[in-house]
Amino acid sequence: MPHAHPILRLSVSLLRRPLAALALLAAAVAILAALCRLPAQHARADGKVEEEGHGMVVAVSPPAADIGRDILKRGGNAVDAAIATEFALAVTYPAAGNLGGGGFMVVYPGHGAGPVVIEYRETAPAAASKTMFRKDDSWLGHKPVGVPGTVRGMALAHKRFGKLPWKDLVAPALKLAEDGFLMDASLAGQLNDVVGYSTEFPELRRVYGKAGRADWKAGDRIVQKDLARSLRLIADDGADAFYNGSIADLIAAEMKAGGGLITKDDLAAYKANERQPIHGTYRGYDVYGPPPPSSGGTCLVEMLNILENFDLRKQGRWSPETLHLMIESMRRAYLDRARHLGDPAFTKVPPELTTKDYARTLAKGIDLSKATRSEALAKDIPLAREGDSTTHFSVIDKDGMAVANTTTLERSFGSRVVVRGAGFLLNDEMIDFNWRPGVTDRSGGIGTEANLIAPGKRMLSSQTPTIVAKDGKVVLITGSPGSRTIINTVLCVVVNVIDFDMDVRAAVDAPRLHQQWFPDEARFEGITDYPDAVVKLKAMGHKVTGIRQGDAHTIRVDLKTGAYQGAEDRRIDGKVSAY
Repeated sequence: MPHAHPILRLSVSLLRRPLAALALLAAAVAILAALCRLPAQHARADGKVEEEGHGMVVAVSPPAADIGRDILKRGGNAVDAAIATEFALAVTYPAAGNLGGGGFMVVYPGHGAGPVVIEYRETAPAAASKTMFRKDDSWLGHKPVGVPGTVRGMALAHKRFGKLPWKDLVAPALKLAEDGFLMDASLAGQLNDVVGYSTEFPELRRVYGKAGRADWKAGDRIVQKDLARSLRLIADDGADAFYNGSIADLIAAEMKAGGGLITKDDLAAYKANERQPIHGTYRGYDVYGPPPPSSGGTCLVEMLNILENFDLRKQGRWSPETLHLMIESMRRAYLDRARHLGDPAFTKVPPELTTKDYARTLAKGIDLSKATRSEALAKDIPLAREGDSTTHFSVIDKDGMAVANTTTLERSFGSRVVVRGAGFLLNDEMIDFNWRPGVTDRSGGIGTEANLIAPGKRMLSSQTPTIVAKDGKVVLITGSPGSRTIINTVLCVVVNVIDFDMDVRAAVDAPRLHQQWFPDEARFEGITDYPDAVVKLKAMGHKVTGIRQGDAHTIRVDLKTGAYQGAEDRRIDGKVSAY
């Protein structure tokens, strides 16, 4: 199921669920905005590439980005800044920033040390089962909540790499929640939207409404006292306050009151993991991404390995030939995602998926003159008849240590459940499992075995925080929200930089492309900018539609000068905060 952006992008299958009309309207608005090139409400319009040499944080929330930068200025390293930014986002960007969600952090320590992934993906409660959801169940409420991983993840990252004291990293977020902060128009609009259509969630309306109403304006101050108390407990007692202490009591009580599945035992048993990243090479560059239970690193490397067999630069970035090859690479990688990928503790993932030999075999199967039908690639998978609350930020410190971190609540504002007395939202990550065993359809629903629900299992993710290096030095830090589009957003940014040598602003601004096996269609942000290419793609047999895709806050390092070049994604909002 998608990690929807605050502008909801819902799958066709969601049309059978509550709030469908609202979701469909929001999706239509998002696509219209992309096609009409509407600017983000607070995005800088000059197209400038921010460039500094000491430290940089690029994030969707300006206050959170500034907090990360300030940690760097105080002598903290990139992981310290990432932890502080993560906690600040729980205060300043509640659509995706979180205490009650999870994610993946890729750390590139530099100085010869190998990269590491801190995996803090949510898990299914012990009472979960693969048939617990019905076809028309809602993604809202207590039932879809997975055991949160964010706080344990940040604690593990700090234990492994932290330099400054833990309390110092939580303190800035605590102050923002306690004293409040002035919201901008983007946040005011998000809160008014969610408060306005969440009438069945009174605690959300109390915490995020202005006197319980959808009446926020830019310049209003929002204070979050309950969240401040939770952050104070986490600052004083570490992650144990969340998983074994009084916050755990509040979560368990909330679950029991609302019919959710999470117990105190589930919380106490949760562990974040240190994992080895997926590593690939592409035209002389090293590419590092998250391993399963994320599909991001595997699919990204598989697609790059396929594309390495073709001379994209010679064909041109917006030629129909390049777009065709990217679409066909995406189609094949996303089929492998559906067929093979899941939590490695429950599912054996074939190691050959990221090999050059396997990619060469797939590349030979691409017809250069016509589209492959998705259905024809997967005769072994029976086909049935017929948005985001994720955010990414990038960090680099003065010593070249880099962090790519993607964190999520699943859909925008997660389950809409705010833990009473604790002041934070819970995820609805259980919808990222395959809900309907054995039912894979042409609209994009997946029912394959690898990602079915099981107690303690981590649901498959598309999060793709990515670091690209050359000769041991970081070149690119990127990632995005956007459900299954995440991996392809990252692919587009990487190809823009490596194959076409775009600067970071051009690489982030450039139109994006998406194909995910099913539905069998290519979605292209440049559908109005490159009409001749679209005509040729359609003549090849591709169905091409419009899309507004991703939120890739990115840092590029100029290897000649050592300068850090940052670009916030102007499709939404954000800030490059550097010194």
